[in-house]
Amino acid sequence: MKQIIVSLLKQLLFWMLFFALARLIFLVFYLGNLKADGAGFFETLAGFYHALKLDLATASYLLVIPFFVLVIQSIWQKSFLNTINKIYTLLMILMYTLITGGELGLYGEWKTKLNYKALRYLEHPSEVFNSASTMEFFALLMIVGGLTVFSFWMYRKFFYKNIHIEKSNYYFSLIFLIVTPPFILVGMRGGFQQIPIIQSQSYYSDKNILNLAATNNAYNLYISIKENLENFGKNPYNFYDLAEAKKTVEQIYLTPKDTTINILTTKRPNIVILMLESWSSDLIESLGGEPGITPEFRKLEQGGILFNQILSSGSRSEQGMASIFGGFPAHPISAITKQPDKFVHLPSLVHIFNDLDYATSFYFGGQLIYGNIKGYIIYNGFKRIIEGDNFDKSIPQGKLGVHDEFTLDRLYRDLNNEKQPFFAGLFTLSSHSPYDQPMEEIFDWGGNENHFINSAYYADHCLGEFFEKARTQPWFDNTLFILTADHSHNSYKNWPYHTVEYHSIPVLFYGNVIKEEYRGKQWEQPGSQVDFAATILAQMELPHDQFNWSRNLFNPYAPKFRYFGFDNGVIWTEPGTGFSYDADLKIYYWKNPENIGEQTIKNGKSYLQVVFQEYLDY
Repeated sequence: MKQIIVSLLKQLLFWMLFFALARLIFLVFYLGNLKADGAGFFETLAGFYHALKLDLATASYLLVIPFFVLVIQSIWQKSFLNTINKIYTLLMILMYTLITGGELGLYGEWKTKLNYKALRYLEHPSEVFNSASTMEFFALLMIVGGLTVFSFWMYRKFFYKNIHIEKSNYYFSLIFLIVTPPFILVGMRGGFQQIPIIQSQSYYSDKNILNLAATNNAYNLYISIKENLENFGKNPYNFYDLAEAKKTVEQIYLTPKDTTINILTTKRPNIVILMLESWSSDLIESLGGEPGITPEFRKLEQGGILFNQILSSGSRSEQGMASIFGGFPAHPISAITKQPDKFVHLPSLVHIFNDLDYATSFYFGGQLIYGNIKGYIIYNGFKRIIEGDNFDKSIPQGKLGVHDEFTLDRLYRDLNNEKQPFFAGLFTLSSHSPYDQPMEEIFDWGGNENHFINSAYYADHCLGEFFEKARTQPWFDNTLFILTADHSHNSYKNWPYHTVEYHSIPVLFYGNVIKEEYRGKQWEQPGSQVDFAATILAQMELPHDQFNWSRNLFNPYAPKFRYFGFDNGVIWTEPGTGFSYDADLKIYYWKNPENIGEQTIKNGKSYLQVVFQEYLDY
């Protein structure tokens, strides 16, 4: 039965080499672009290493059919089973080479990998053919044909031998059937880590062409189709004529006067954004929470501006990232960070600060592959990215990664040596389940959220230690700290999910860089993390028109609405009114008042429709 095991391993090796070959063809085809982007030889070569895990995951998926064929062959010797295996492999080779050929033709124009949007153009093949030069078309055809023929010949010659078993061994077949699937499943999810693998695993460079080359073609296309399968290019939120909906959104954003209240003492502050995992307003005493959960945050309020009318843009961390750094609202079904072909169209706060010669950095104690956050963060161009693997192994870790106290300490030590001005982001993790923070639990109340509020107390304690040390440093007086949740979380008050209370989050602008007359105040302007970009840039007297969804929260004339996008609907509020609507069930969870005006309904639904349409159009 040795040949059964050897056959499976050889097929695995074949796919790994095949993916590397396809990657090499892409790099050679776009050698000119690599040189133009300044990609060096060794940096380019590193892509083959960074591609290994995603290639292995893709190969594991492709081994499922051969595995079952081999199981059958171990107990039933029929020659046609060898033929099935070879035909299956040929078809998979052909499919992958077609994807590769599609990417070779696509990247030069779109600078993206093959995705679901590009597949829609195949509905009109004549247009695709006419848009490419004859020479280019036949060159790609030859590459696809040549790669297919050569790869299948290589497979037949070196990697696949017909299975011939003289005597069945049922014990072996049973063991093979039981033992092998766990290995294949582990390969599919990219290892034993808590979060399954995604495209971010292959991202490693500030040159996007190298990240795209390192990302497995088939896996990327699978994710793109999966994330858009429910609508596949059609907006499920077509409540109104699109032109009419866009006009409504334009009216919503009308701002009578483009001005701002200047709350900072300088136009070029250092900026540190601290993203607090899952913090809800119910953790904050000043926002209606129980006293004592976050006492350090309460102390910080005296030196800053607390926003008391902020809704999270969405319910996922990756949506929060796109809102904070790209000014893009969350939307149902998917997240824009999961699709590299889409998030490259977003503006970026980090790009702006890089252009201003800020030192930029991002910190997280865990692994950033969740929601493809790492890919999005790398695209944003942070000059230094620190995640779990970059911490010394001697540092205590929980199940998700390095605890907040150590991540914040790393940020503090790095900022002490950082060139000013700087722009840094840090994402905490200890207030995310399984809540295994290294501190005894303080509270014995909270019911089903007892562990959550204890984890928030720990995270708050870590913030207190960080700021106590930071105040002693010369850079502190010129630094604006923005503390915000990435999204909200169920609290001990157990609000219904579709309520404003559930999704309200704290946002605090803090630091000595804030003028004294504004410190200790609460700010009434409604908003979300989407509005950070316009707000920050306005304080720096910089244009922010590219962040078209973002409002300046310090403009007294800014529109006063709030939006939250949940799995299949929208929460929308305006002064004195609002609603929550589920587009799938076609029901309102609540209206306030019950006889809410039709214009408010139209505003909220139009906003959702246009946001989702823009996401589709990218």
